[in-house]
Amino acid sequence: MTEKDAVQTLVPKSLLGLEAGFDIDKLLAWAQTKGLVLIGALAILLIGLWLAKWLSRALERVMTRANMEVTLRGFLRNIAYAAMIVIVAVAALQQLGVPMTSVLAVLGAAGLAIGLALKDSLSNIASGVMLIVLRPFRAGDHVQAAGIEGTVEQIRVFQTRLRTIDNRVIVLPNSLITTAAIINFTANPKRRIDLTVGVGYDDDLKVAKATLLALATAHPNVLQDPAPEVLVTALAESSVNLELRSWVKTANLLRTKSDLVEGIRNELIGKGLNIPYPQRDLHVYHHDADGRPLTEVLTKAVADDGDLPRPAVKPKA
Repeated sequence: MTEKDAVQTLVPKSLLGLEAGFDIDKLLAWAQTKGLVLIGALAILLIGLWLAKWLSRALERVMTRANMEVTLRGFLRNIAYAAMIVIVAVAALQQLGVPMTSVLAVLGAAGLAIGLALKDSLSNIASGVMLIVLRPFRAGDHVQAAGIEGTVEQIRVFQTRLRTIDNRVIVLPNSLITTAAIINFTANPKRRIDLTVGVGYDDDLKVAKATLLALATAHPNVLQDPAPEVLVTALAESSVNLELRSWVKTANLLRTKSDLVEGIRNELIGKGLNIPYPQRDLHVYHHDADGRPLTEVLTKAVADDGDLPRPAVKPKA
């Protein structure tokens, strides 16, 4: 049985239009042509998807060997994969005979509509690209961004994830980060600790400076290059202010600062030096309605009768 006989057997003649002069050979030729086109488009799509995934993985391996940052690697890999998917989809549509002019027009209109609807999200994307490319901070850095302080856990295209010291997770839109000041506390391997200490005006400044310098020099976490130093910074209202400057590794800053503050308090007191604190002497004056001091009014009110002049007494007749 030929293909023509099989089609005529399965499909009623009236449906095929044979009585109206419809040619079954043309139908079979059309089905074969369109079937080959459909198979070709499907093959392009499947092979293209596999090839796009393989190329994106190969790109990631190349970037890993180049010691590129993890966040930047992931972002570039996703961008490359999305671009390859678009190319594969356009090639498959072209294989099906869809005019590319129409496809590009539809993509342009859709892109414009999406851009207007997601302008805030696009702003976050642009800011995310800036953060990833310019890299003002990396994952693991302790920063202050948009007024929020914490450790960077992840930088995404839309948002950046921070973890605070008290273990709270804060997710910030990237557009807020790029429009505000960014402070990176761990960008450099060394940081300086500045501690202001006040001593009394009657204390010996040489002894105070030597005490502070010896305390910093003896601490194991304080670096000797640059060497610690003590400066006189101000003559305050109730104290002479000294500033102890010590360089430490960034990872040791908080613990070393706590040790130095505790040691300064103990060493200064042990040396007999004073740590003054602000104080005020308050004098209160009360006045009567006529402006006289209240103490004068009260003194006259309780005056002894013997202190006051007495009227003369007339003798009796």
